[in-house]
Amino acid sequence: MTKDSVQQRAWVEATYQKMTLDEKLGQLFMIMVHSDQGKASAERTKQLIRDHHLGGLIFSTGGPVRQAQLTNEFQKHSKIPLMIGMDAEWGLAMRLDSTYAFPWNMTLGAITDNAIVEKVGHQIGRHAKRLGVHINFAPDIDININPKNPIIGNRSFGEDRENVAQKGIAFMKGMEGAGVLSSGKHFPGHGDTEVDSHKALPVIDFSRERLDSIELYPYRKLIKEGLSSVMVAHLSVPALEIKEGFPSSLSEQIIGAVLKEQLNFKGLVFTDALNMQGVANYAKEGEVELAAFLAGNDILLMPLDVPKAKAKLLEAYKNGRITENRLAYSVKKILMAKYKVGLHRYSPIKLDNLYKNLNSLEDDMIYEEAIENAITVVKNNVSLLAIKKLENKKIAYVKFGDDNSDPFVEELNKYAKVTQINGKDIATLKAGLKAYNLVIVGFHKSNANPWKSYKFSKREIDWLQQIAAERTSNLILALFARPYALLDIPTFENIDAVVVGYQNSKIAQEKTAQAIFGAIEAKGVLPVSSHSDFPVNTTVAVPSLKRLGYSIPERVGLSSSKLAQIDKMVQGGMDSLMFPGAQVLVARKGKVVYNKGFGKPTYDSDEKITTDHLYDLASLTKILATLPLVMKMEEEGTLELNTTFEELIPSFSKSDLRNVTVLKALSHYGRLPAWIAFYLSTLDENRKPSAEFYRNQVTDGFSVQVADHLYIADTYKDSIYNRIGRQTLKANRYRYSDLAFFVMKKYIENTYNTDLGKLANDFLYKPIGATHTGYNPLKRFLKSDIVPSEDDNYYRYQRVQGYVHDMAAAMQGGIGGHAGLFSNANDVAKIMQMYLQDGYYGGQQFLESRTVKKFNTCYFCGNNVRRGVGFDKPEPRGGGPASKLVSRKSFGHSGFTGTYTWADPEEDLVYVFLSNRTFPTATNTLLIKSGLRTRIQEKIYEAILN
Repeated sequence: MTKDSVQQRAWVEATYQKMTLDEKLGQLFMIMVHSDQGKASAERTKQLIRDHHLGGLIFSTGGPVRQAQLTNEFQKHSKIPLMIGMDAEWGLAMRLDSTYAFPWNMTLGAITDNAIVEKVGHQIGRHAKRLGVHINFAPDIDININPKNPIIGNRSFGEDRENVAQKGIAFMKGMEGAGVLSSGKHFPGHGDTEVDSHKALPVIDFSRERLDSIELYPYRKLIKEGLSSVMVAHLSVPALEIKEGFPSSLSEQIIGAVLKEQLNFKGLVFTDALNMQGVANYAKEGEVELAAFLAGNDILLMPLDVPKAKAKLLEAYKNGRITENRLAYSVKKILMAKYKVGLHRYSPIKLDNLYKNLNSLEDDMIYEEAIENAITVVKNNVSLLAIKKLENKKIAYVKFGDDNSDPFVEELNKYAKVTQINGKDIATLKAGLKAYNLVIVGFHKSNANPWKSYKFSKREIDWLQQIAAERTSNLILALFARPYALLDIPTFENIDAVVVGYQNSKIAQEKTAQAIFGAIEAKGVLPVSSHSDFPVNTTVAVPSLKRLGYSIPERVGLSSSKLAQIDKMVQGGMDSLMFPGAQVLVARKGKVVYNKGFGKPTYDSDEKITTDHLYDLASLTKILATLPLVMKMEEEGTLELNTTFEELIPSFSKSDLRNVTVLKALSHYGRLPAWIAFYLSTLDENRKPSAEFYRNQVTDGFSVQVADHLYIADTYKDSIYNRIGRQTLKANRYRYSDLAFFVMKKYIENTYNTDLGKLANDFLYKPIGATHTGYNPLKRFLKSDIVPSEDDNYYRYQRVQGYVHDMAAAMQGGIGGHAGLFSNANDVAKIMQMYLQDGYYGGQQFLESRTVKKFNTCYFCGNNVRRGVGFDKPEPRGGGPASKLVSRKSFGHSGFTGTYTWADPEEDLVYVFLSNRTFPTATNTLLIKSGLRTRIQEKIYEAILN
């Protein structure tokens, strides 16, 4: 016997000896209170506590602060501290506003890793303890075999007895570990009935063998693991109680013989609520409570009339029907429980930071992890999931159900262009879907509580069958409701994939979308039979394709509070007029955990920057468009690092540049000029576009668009390369130069007889799902979707918006090897993540691992040279555009317009910063001088935990 158990027994004995008979009887009662009740009701509760020495209270609806205040007030009126209970099966939000709702048991039942269920139980326990709740009437360990069960359903872990038992044990251990008592319910088993015991007495008419094998199985397992209490349901169980129609909660045979003797349960026994019709109609007020106590219950929960019930118990005590030993047995058990939860040294609930403590980042982390592990694929014909080969997919989304679907649609669109198709009738809907080869139907039902309607309407079933019958497209059904909804669908023959998200919460929708596209693996197991095609324990494992997922910083070892400081830094940049707006993204371990838009497209814009706005990437084009194609050509043998410019462009055979190699040129070690102001020679004496070279509309020989109403001569592109060929080598070996990427562009286009934009799009952007990335964005996007780069008053004499800012790239029709690419931060991160993953992304090996390593090597480092082959690298002696905290293996690039991206393999980290610091004028160098992009990068590294 431990020291604490000796002290516990001593406290219990000493307390019991001091109690009057009236106080002992009062301990048997736990009444319901509401923190949203009126003052008069609260006063009546205080009176009952004072006059009848209640043992405890069970709180129902209201709010956490009000409940804490009331609890403190009620405890002042109780000689022996009250035991506070709640029905908080999926968290305090089951009863209270402003509190956290964790996944329902049915959702947890789909998880294979019981340690995650234990985490959920522990967090719910922590919340309860923080609110001064000592016992949570959970877990519900009913085995829900009957899909028509009106009261259990989602509250059950499922229909597999072993799964229910193991989930119950995990949940119980988690909650008990937080210092809160558990309660298994509803004994002996409420899962296989179609009657709600709140309204009538359900009959559980099965053999004793069946009950032992199924309904009682979880109790046997949890009792062995230390279950604190059991709540006895109001059920008629003929195989266990010979009295016809006699409630189990009043049955000495069921409570005494079965629960206590056969199952050897020594903990507290609670009645279910005694105001429920399943038992309240059995006898007069007071008689029910007496019968329940005589049957072996310790605590009488929610009696209809405490004074009458207590009087009946007192009468029974005096006439010997209740012995002192019987009373002491229950009262001492109650006191033992109170000691266990710390009521022997009671202290009031602290109100400071209560709301914050009950709504934390840790809650989000646990919820997200649980949902990720619950998502279940039950059908996956031809391995449709996770979706691969995005370049071949045209995807439509159809909404069914009556609840919100926005998070699902928004998340789907982070991976591919997904168009919502609506139709007032099936003919219109089918007509709209004809243009698509993949249809995702989302069924969204209310996530407010587990009892909400979950069924498809007859119309939805008919429409689903008709859509499926077309067979002109693949069809995915995503279910955001309890799995039983699938029972009403006649056939799944023409539905290619079915994924069960269980709930319609924001996170469940987002994670289901991520699973559909392979950002996370789907590994849940169906906890109930939901169709003849999908029996219990159905699962189809869908592995991750290593696409970027979306999560919260702490899940990948970053501090949210540290990353939040980026907000202030960016705002400071805007306040200092470094740029009018920006996007900043941080990803780690394959998860985007920070992706925000700041400010406006221009200083006088009405609209705000979103994460969907497109920015001119400037020199990021080098590593996001040209370099991937060069790398692919190198590994295929189309060129080598020692290939010379003369071999790439034969007309350079007599050029001073002829012997410059690909390696030296892309490492900026080829002695090339930094850049050439090609546009200057095309201006007239007034420094305006010369009529010799330009037209204000497309005409013969002038079809290359430079800007709005400005077209350059088609032949000028040859002049660009002629001029490059006439350059001489510079003295300095290391000199940053754009010219290598002009050469690479020409060689790539000559080799494939296709422009660089189409090649990059076909090779990388389409397959990777970079739907916002490409050259000449006005061909696909509205001008308002694109952030202006500059008010040009030296060349084009107009606002540059949707056209590349770089003059030389503009003169090549917007497609430069060194500039011209537009994108948003999210797409940039996808490409950088591909590099981090050694050329692999979304189920496709774009580049070989050895190729990425070869190009991410600094062959000439030293003497302040910091370049890989195309990539920028950290400055060997410190300084440069990258923080001193990045690893030597890290790489990235910066762009003239105020853009920057960097990836670090050692920390598995991607950082993207996009701005239009060149607006309204490129002479604004405040961003560059401030080092803001680098300082933000430093803050990201400081945010790494541990």
